Amino acid sequence: MKKLILLIGLISFNLMAAGPQSMAVIDRSQLSDAEITDSASFDKASQLEILAFAKALLESESVPESQLPEKLSLPAKRIDIKSMEKVRQHFWLRLTKNYQLANISSAQNMERRVVKALSVDEFRQLVQKANVSPVRLAFHRTYVVEQLRLAALFPKTSSEISTFSDNEVTGEGFADRQFVLTFDDGPSPENGSTDQLIKTLSQHQLHAYFFVLGESFQRRLQQQSKEQLMELYQGQCVGSHGWQHKSHASWADWQNSVLESLNLISKAIPDSYVSSFRPPYGQRKADSGDFFREYRIPVVLWNIDSQDWSQKVNTQQASDRVLTLMLLWRKGIILFHDIHTKAPTSVDYLYSLTRNAGVTWQDCRRGEMTKIQ
Repeated sequence: MKKLILLIGLISFNLMAAGPQSMAVIDRSQLSDAEITDSASFDKASQLEILAFAKALLESESVPESQLPEKLSLPAKRIDIKSMEKVRQHFWLRLTKNYQLANISSAQNMERRVVKALSVDEFRQLVQKANVSPVRLAFHRTYVVEQLRLAALFPKTSSEISTFSDNEVTGEGFADRQFVLTFDDGPSPENGSTDQLIKTLSQHQLHAYFFVLGESFQRRLQQQSKEQLMELYQGQCVGSHGWQHKSHASWADWQNSVLESLNLISKAIPDSYVSSFRPPYGQRKADSGDFFREYRIPVVLWNIDSQDWSQKVNTQQASDRVLTLMLLWRKGIILFHDIHTKAPTSVDYLYSLTRNAGVTWQDCRRGEMTKIQ
């Protein structure tokens, strides 16, 4: 019995280990420059978030290796230093580029024509001298730990932090200020949170991706007809989140999970169906690329996580977290969950706040995110 309990504990750890022990949340009402009214204020706020994250990232480089287990809440033997350094270097390249983009955009708004090119080393020096709001820095210190924890576990515990093949979509290939909304774990029961969310999306003429669980979708089909579900998802795009919410890195029947759920969706709501897969927890096998290429199924990851599933994160915190990460990364795939009630309010908040800030919300029907490489 003790061996069984230990085994169950180890399995649970492997499935959930990539998740953060504490989540970065921020109250943007405490920031004097929190209001975003146009492109210029978006860029100003973007620069501040980039500097804050970079400051926290720079601090993390001075943490001794012996202190990493405590810092990341991980056993030392599970920490992949090379993976962490690879992710760190990738972050520095992105931060430098994003800061440059914010500068260029600001210069255009001010009718300036020349913006000096910035190297990574020059940006690091700039970060060292920068004064950062304590509120921002606190958020980004925690967020850096979130990201480095994912990196430390990769690739043994896979996640959205990095890719295994060019068939995996992260949002980094988007244009500046281009974002797409995605929702996992649905659908809810009839007249539940999924229905309310789709009403909110329709009000703003937004067209998002829903990654549904085969089991939940099948249950919804038992409540409603195919015609009613086609009407519900009209104008939206529906892909697979697997048959069950289980790690597809450790599930022996993962291939059938992907194919059976996609088959069910394609037959029930062909007009909204998209042949794409979002792995639960972001976990998939390292050698799964050949399977997904053979069946022409893009694996859709994300780079902006709302953490709206957690009871520790309220609706405003989830909204402020997403906005902060939009300003930081300046483009990408946003993850919400339509089985929870926070998403409709968050979507309304984000759309209303950024509608004049030069932000583009990708229309899922154009298929830009799920084109096969």
